[in-house]
Amino acid sequence: MEENDFVSIWLEETGNPAIAELTQRNLNLAGEAAAVLAERKIDLNALAIPLDINPEELNRWMQGRHSFSQKVLTEIAALIKN
Repeated sequence: MEENDFVSIWLEETGNPAIAELTQRNLNLAGEAAAVLAERKIDLNALAIPLDINPEELNRWMQGRHSFSQKVLTEIAALIKN
């Protein structure tokens, strides 16, 4: 980082609001998905198959140890709303 790179300094000091928003969306949707799966008595594989995502990856996401892109989050949201 250059000494006078104001954008990098600002991001380091304040963080990136887009990343913070995506992180919060991941956490919120993971909680919502867990509730829906429990309510419907559906296992993680039922969600993983139509998304073509490894169930272990979904499990890490639901535990807050992994995040997905906005595109994948939109796909997950659509599936759990049906």
